[in-house]
Amino acid sequence: MTNQPDFHLIGTFTRYSSWTARVETVLEYFRIPYTAQIIRLEDVRDVSHSGLVPLLECRSLGNLRINDSLAICEFLAETNPDLALWPRDRKLRALARSAAAEMHSGFSAIRNAYATNFIAQYHGNIPVSEQARKEITRILTIWENARKATQARLAELGQKDEGFLFGGFSIADAFFWPVLWRFRTYNLPLDTATPEALKWMETMWNNPSMRKIIHRYYQQVERPETRIEKYEDMFRGQDDISYTTIPEDWTFLRH
Repeated sequence: MTNQPDFHLIGTFTRYSSWTARVETVLEYFRIPYTAQIIRLEDVRDVSHSGLVPLLECRSLGNLRINDSLAICEFLAETNPDLALWPRDRKLRALARSAAAEMHSGFSAIRNAYATNFIAQYHGNIPVSEQARKEITRILTIWENARKATQARLAELGQKDEGFLFGGFSIADAFFWPVLWRFRTYNLPLDTATPEALKWMETMWNNPSMRKIIHRYYQQVERPETRIEKYEDMFRGQDDISYTTIPEDWTFLRH
């Protein structure tokens, strides 16, 4: 007999790892008990046959291992039916799954050009390719469309709207969380962002539960072994781009 939680997360430091951060965000936001094993990038192949993380072990299923962040979150939703990891409403649930899947499989130009680093920020002549600009516009459109569809649907149902993409916080919000960092880290253009998209950004940055998750990233910063040098000062040597770090008490200002 063990008192350990049923779930064990294996991943890399979430101040940099968008994939592990998505799963951690779901676990933390919904207060699902778990243990964690955080490893260095160079040690991933020692614990993962695929060479990829995150992995989730389920102790009650003989330490079954699930890989891939979306598969893990689907498993968590199925295992915790009392928690609304996906929206309860069938229509909003379908829209949320579609949005999360698009984020999961797409936007390669943004992923390749802008590595995740939660506490970093760049100012100046940050390069934005034509393809990256198209992807930025698409992401902002997803956020806008999600909020408009959700507002209409929840009004129709007479239900409360908590301001997340599909009403209450869901897996979809967790999947767009790391790309939201990228907008801040690289000062990516928001010129096509609508009030609906900006309001969602404000909700995510200022939500108390998300602030607790943010605090976890800053706790990692206090440990030198979590630093990954290749993800720091990505434009080193370019005089027209400056690099700094963001204080934990930073707040999003919606213009």
